[in-house]
Order: sequence, then C-alpha cells, then structure tokens
Amino acid sequence: MADNVITIYFSMRGQTIGPGMRIVEQEKGNTQVAAEFVQATVGGELFEIVPDKAYPTDHMKLIDVAKQEQQRGERVHAKAVPADFAAFDTVFLGFPNWWARLPMPVVTFLEDVDLGGKRVLCFATSEGSGIGRMAQEVADIAEGADVDVDGALSLTGSRVGRSKKQIQRWAMSKMAS
Repeated sequence: MADNVITIYFSMRGQTIGPGMRIVEQEKGNTQVAAEFVQATVGGELFEIVPDKAYPTDHMKLIDVAKQEQQRGERVHAKAVPADFAAFDTVFLGFPNWWARLPMPVVTFLEDVDLGGKRVLCFATSEGSGIGRMAQEVADIAEGADVDVDGALSLTGSRVGRSKKQIQRWAMSKMAS
C-alpha cells in the first residue's frame, strides 16, 4: 500500500496469560501476530524491537523483571534500529501492556530514535488491562511526533489470532485518515 510505512513492534515469546488467566506457551508473541496483520494490510516494512538483554520465558518471572525495570527506570536498548528510519512518515507501533505502562525496551527505543514529524499509530495487547495511558506515554516521549492518542487500538492478547479483520479495519481506517 505504501512504501513510507513501517510497523514496529515489541513482543515476547514463551509463556503468557491466556484464556481463563491460565499460563500458556506460544511460539509467537501476541503483539507480533497483531503486527504481522497490520503490516500485511498496510504494506511497508516490519521491524521487531529486539532488546539487548534476554528476558525470562517464564511469565511470572518476566512480570517481576518488568516491574523492577519500571521502578528503577532501567533503559533496555534495542540491538538495532530500522535502517533509513528517516524515510518513513507513518509508524504503526505495537507493544504489550506491562503493568499498565510501556515496556522499558519500547521506552528506550522511543528515546533512541527521532520520531519528529512522523505519524505514530499505537496498538497494544493485554489480557484485559487495555491500552490505558500508554499511547499518551508514547506521545510524551516521542517529541515532535503526531501520535494518535485517541485512536489507539487495544487488543486482547489471547484473541489476537482471531482478530485479523478487526486489526485490518483499524489499520485501513488509519491509512485513510
């Protein structure tokens, strides 16, 4: 659809909370699945934020690490940033809800790249907590970016695989506006 579009996401593989609040194993993280649906709909590039540190695949240990990072304000850098990032005007940005906040790898990524003048469209996965103020958090960090705070998409993680049409409609509506 457009060459100046990139879908960027941070997602975790391994254990997550599934239906009925049970721990389930997954090969692909929920946010990755959603990001692939977005990118297949709007075209452009797909880029995964890969942190420069390993996270536990055990969900209960992961959420403890995530909370500690947030409490300490720990910066977790990405191993890479998109090549020729300046060429993109529109950024679809996907992330999981970690304690009602952006995951620290996403915070650090936003601090490390220049989003000035870019349109940023956020989508988040959770098992019921929603997107909360995370799109506003993106806007607060990404100086000069046009972040669509009110139009962010909140997805239930365990239902992402069955939400393709919803994600496609949302992505198409953002490209049309």
